[in-house]
Amino acid sequence: MTLPVPAQSTPGTGEQSANQSALPPPGSDPEWFKRAVFYEVLVRGFADSNADGIGDLRGMLGKLDYLQWLGVDCLWLPPFFASPLRDGGYDVSDYTAVLPEFGDIEDFKELIGASHSRGMRMIIDFVMNHTSDQHPWFQASRSDPDGPYGDFYVWADDDTGYADARIIFVDTESSNWTFDPVRKQYFWHRFFSHQPDLNFENPKVQEAIIDALRFWLDLGIDGFRLDAVPYLFEEEGTNCENLPRTHEFLKKVRKIVDAEYPDRVLLCEANQWPADVVEYFGENGDECQMAFHFPVMPRLFMAVRREQRFPISEIMAQTPDIPDNCQWGVFLRNHDELTLEMVTDEERDYMWGEYAKDPRMKANIGIRRRLAPLLDNDIDTLELFTALLLSLPGSPVMYYGDEIGMGDNIWLGDRDGVRTPMQWTPDRNGGFSTADPQRMHLPLVADPEYGFQVTNVEAQLRNSNSMLNWIRTMISVRKQHPTFGVGSYAEIGSRNPTVLSFVREFGDDVVLCVNNLSRFPQPVELDLRRFEGYTPVELTGRVQFPQIGVLPYMLTLGGHGFYWFELSKPAAPAVEEEEEDWETTASSSVAQSLLEAGVVGPADSSSGSGGLGAEAPTNPTHGES
Repeated sequence: MTLPVPAQSTPGTGEQSANQSALPPPGSDPEWFKRAVFYEVLVRGFADSNADGIGDLRGMLGKLDYLQWLGVDCLWLPPFFASPLRDGGYDVSDYTAVLPEFGDIEDFKELIGASHSRGMRMIIDFVMNHTSDQHPWFQASRSDPDGPYGDFYVWADDDTGYADARIIFVDTESSNWTFDPVRKQYFWHRFFSHQPDLNFENPKVQEAIIDALRFWLDLGIDGFRLDAVPYLFEEEGTNCENLPRTHEFLKKVRKIVDAEYPDRVLLCEANQWPADVVEYFGENGDECQMAFHFPVMPRLFMAVRREQRFPISEIMAQTPDIPDNCQWGVFLRNHDELTLEMVTDEERDYMWGEYAKDPRMKANIGIRRRLAPLLDNDIDTLELFTALLLSLPGSPVMYYGDEIGMGDNIWLGDRDGVRTPMQWTPDRNGGFSTADPQRMHLPLVADPEYGFQVTNVEAQLRNSNSMLNWIRTMISVRKQHPTFGVGSYAEIGSRNPTVLSFVREFGDDVVLCVNNLSRFPQPVELDLRRFEGYTPVELTGRVQFPQIGVLPYMLTLGGHGFYWFELSKPAAPAVEEEEEDWETTASSSVAQSLLEAGVVGPADSSSGSGGLGAEAPTNPTHGES
């Protein structure tokens, strides 16, 4: 099988990466993240280049053309640092080294350059709160309390301190303190007992972390997802979360990054309510530019299962305004689980009952399942969820494999069930690796419904109606309308509680989204008098619907169906009948709005991917030839 390869690039060679970047000049596009589609990809699970059964950086390098063709703007790489791998790499033993089985720093530099040459950016996870107990800092701290690293971690003579702090991993940990037999004191940890928390009260710890950030920024990355930042500082009498000193340190980091590395983004991972998370943007947007909107995710699943829009409507109404230079990150699962922290106990029990009928599907207080199995592999429901992901306020974050509807394996331990290798072809090891199948780091999904023999990139590339081609089309449509990334959001109510309707508006770029959360066909009447005289044009087929008048606008939707309409002004020229001209007609006013708002410069161009007119690659699985 051959992967569709854009003509201007040669996969896997890195020839362009050393000399040229397809990105705008540094400092010219500081808010690129508002318009971006992010794609989270595990290095270990994406592609194996050396037949050892483990994905690696060079394997990912060979798949960049596929990601460019799909329309990805920014890759997000979870930890690939040196680690004992007791927590999937989030237990870091060296902040400035690549895990040897993934490659080395030179491989990473080549991957960054090749991504940039294709118009794609890259952010990486940075675990700021804690390290592995195998980190040299911790080993020095426990063995030499009076040495230079003695105060790098939080130590105490007993385990009674900070009693108001909750235990996060209630299924594995009984305390936030663990006794160390070497130092004969207790060390503090908010997560696993093999992940001691760093002592950010120590200025040397802050300096060491900032130096590690600089190391990766100097290599050319475009930003960080800052893991577990609400827990950096501790204070008696508090829950040790979201403390003022945490915000002071993050503002210090932001100031350094802005001054030394323009156009880089800090994405805050804070699993909190919107009113708390919004503080991580800073009063004037001077802290993190992005933050995940955790409470939206479970309410999407709740609303569709209950066939009522109110869970979504309520959380959107509770979401505070954010600074103009900031953006939410939205997703359909917290990369490897459907986390249920930001729901009530009653809502959590309901979600477990509906989506985790087997106890093995539960993880901590979440659900460890991939998107397709969560939704019973129903294509209409999968498309509805994807449409909501791409149209709600914020920058969408996709998880590798979800674009082809990959399944999971609940019989694997911990969260490995949703971290299985990417399924490229129906061939040996799903095209992921040429290794002996018994050597694979994790077995591929092989059940009759989701197995790699039937669910893979190659098969879906050949089917123009596949999930993969559909998602690529929807990403392309989203790129035609910047309002999805930077526009306002206003819900339009109706008497039918199963239909969620809202308008995204940015200058002349006005898009109406109508979503049927019910499995049955539904009618809806919408009050669109504000847009009297406008003509709704369906975005995927450019079909004109009847003009909007003063009476309620009537629509009918199929079960779990949705519409995206461009609302064209009465004075706007008629849409050209020729298929090849509609993109130019639709984008002219959008481009002007972007220029006037300063979102892009006159020379800005999206050399990334996803244009509807782009030719499909001919070999999405083989990056090198």
